Amino acid sequence: MEIFCTSLLGLFLLFISLSLHLLFRHQSTAGNLPPGHTGLPFFGETLEFLSTGWKGHPEKFIFDRISKYSSNVFKTNILGSPKVVICGSAGHKFLFSNENKLVQSWWPSNVNKIFPSSTQTSSKEEAIKFRKILPNFLRVDALQRYIGVMDQMAGRHFAADWDDKDMVVVLPLTKKYTFWVACRLFVSVEDPAHVARFADPFGVLVRGVMSLPVNLPWTPFNRAIKASNFIRKELLKIINQRKIDLAEGKASPTQDILSHLLLTSDEDGNFMKDYDVADKILGLLLGGHDTASAACATIVKYLAELPEVYDGVYKEQMEIASLKAPGELLNWEDLQKMKYSWNVACECLRLAPPVPGAFREALTDFMYNGFLIPKGWKIYWSVNSTHKNPEFFAEPQKFDASRFESDGPAPYAFVPFGGGPRMCPGKEYARLEILVFMHHLVKRFRWEKLNPKEKIVFNPTPQPEEGLPIRLFPHKH
Repeated sequence: MEIFCTSLLGLFLLFISLSLHLLFRHQSTAGNLPPGHTGLPFFGETLEFLSTGWKGHPEKFIFDRISKYSSNVFKTNILGSPKVVICGSAGHKFLFSNENKLVQSWWPSNVNKIFPSSTQTSSKEEAIKFRKILPNFLRVDALQRYIGVMDQMAGRHFAADWDDKDMVVVLPLTKKYTFWVACRLFVSVEDPAHVARFADPFGVLVRGVMSLPVNLPWTPFNRAIKASNFIRKELLKIINQRKIDLAEGKASPTQDILSHLLLTSDEDGNFMKDYDVADKILGLLLGGHDTASAACATIVKYLAELPEVYDGVYKEQMEIASLKAPGELLNWEDLQKMKYSWNVACECLRLAPPVPGAFREALTDFMYNGFLIPKGWKIYWSVNSTHKNPEFFAEPQKFDASRFESDGPAPYAFVPFGGGPRMCPGKEYARLEILVFMHHLVKRFRWEKLNPKEKIVFNPTPQPEEGLPIRLFPHKH
């Protein structure tokens, strides 16, 4: 009995010792975690995160917490799970420099459900593999030969949808333009009726990507899944026809991204399945649809509000146009002369970045700014933590294209296309598309906003609250 009691006492003391050890260890670890509040389970602070964008000030969610916690690193709970938010140019540099070392790309569960095969492509290995097989024409040197195609399509777009109009609503037209160009260059589809058949669902898709993953019939998430399925079916029809055309010699192996994906095997000799090809094309079209169209609409807004900026862009573009023979298309040299126009576009991208930020996942435990980021934790980096920050841009709410002259902003402060190994591969494609749009726009018109007080909201991409209705005043050349 005495031995039993002694053993029981020993076990009790061991239990107390282990409990205290684990308690203090937990407190020590928790004490090293970033400050913050995760809110209610699942919902967390998602509503506030999204609603600040709906009100036109997505940076407010970030700066309120930086101020509250006196830290550029804090924890929260958004889009269904806890996240660490890392802010500022130093944070951007740290994450971009440690891609595939300490962190890797990650997407919320709603993205994996909207894009079923993205559970593979969001991983480090699949992301690297896909970037390796992206066709050469997304590189700067190869994109040059597509400038003429963009120029022709922009001319047709403006002739059909802008010319001889007293008033237009800009955002639907910029979406139409950018999606048409993407369909032509990515899958060689340019018939307007064919493009229109699956153009509208893309807006539904984007809104669902950054919504709560609640799969009920009335939710944005549910509508996004349906839109994704519809677009994918349309793409599979195109893929099936392309495979026939390739076999019969009616299509070229190098004509677009679609042919390249169908004919390129991985390192093990395996070809992508049609469903996965459709998902890759879907992702690329999505990137070429909502982000560039938002940038173009934002440019129209600021050029309407700032006559002196418009005059500078107009002068530059007309000097280029004056050197062109009738019917001569724009070329690489012409776009390299559009320095002021691109500075203006960059300032628009700073004030209204097409993508508000991106997610990462910690591959291992690591320390940042004195805080522990445990393995498996999800990380969010915010574009607006630098774009709207007076530390990096004096008077950040003021439009000032001269910020991009000479050496431009500080490194890692201007990040509309991300950075590091995950730098958007379509960055140069977007630059060319935007500049061609600006060239045709200012060459044809001056304009004014019908609602001078209309603001830009974020849902999640920037868009004018009313679509930006404008009155057109054609030039009389």
